[in-house]
Amino acid sequence: MIVPANEARWEDLQTVFGTRGTARVCQCQRYKLRPGESFASSPAEERALRLRGQTDAGHPEATTTSGLVAYVGDEPVGWCACEPRPAYAGLVRTFRVPWQGRTEDRGDAGVWAVTCVFVRAGFRRRGLSRALVRSAVDFARERGARAIEGYPMTTTNAIEEELHVGTRATFAAAGFHEVSAPTLRRVVMRLDLAEPGPEPGLEPGLEPGTASAHDGRDAPAYDGRDAPARDEREPS
Repeated sequence: MIVPANEARWEDLQTVFGTRGTARVCQCQRYKLRPGESFASSPAEERALRLRGQTDAGHPEATTTSGLVAYVGDEPVGWCACEPRPAYAGLVRTFRVPWQGRTEDRGDAGVWAVTCVFVRAGFRRRGLSRALVRSAVDFARERGARAIEGYPMTTTNAIEEELHVGTRATFAAAGFHEVSAPTLRRVVMRLDLAEPGPEPGLEPGLEPGTASAHDGRDAPAYDGRDAPARDEREPS
């Protein structure tokens, strides 16, 4: 089961992030840090407080939230951050991957973004990352998005800090198409929401029964380190 984060208990979301480790430190604020802020300059408790406000967890009547929570039975196991792209102030301001070689309007709230796909240890390699991204497509469409993007890795041969963005195969399985390759390891993938989704379990361009060349299911997620990966920052 996958639900909007406002329909999940706050305690469930914190269970997904764990009691220690860098996901707990990040609290999905990497792309929301304000100018001059860093993880070192503010406590994790402050970031958790911000996330609680952004998700409105525990308030099913809320009209906005910032992502989705996945369950296996009653156990909370996964998180996907999905919002209008301008909601990620740091992504708009600091990171170059979404923008290099494109003429996008950074303030266009009709374009949504999936910026984090996280599955708890012990529940990975069950297809949950793919299920979360597919659900994010419906989540964005139902809220009026015109298009949705992701900025995944082309390989799983990377440090965990980089893999929180997901893999190309995960997004392809949800119907996204590559629109640019700003670095050797990162691509921009997009789905215009007038397009139908893919046949369940089939990546675009693959015939039924054909295996994907890039599996990458439920790869380890972002470890929350402070500095963006070397290929992400805008040139100064």
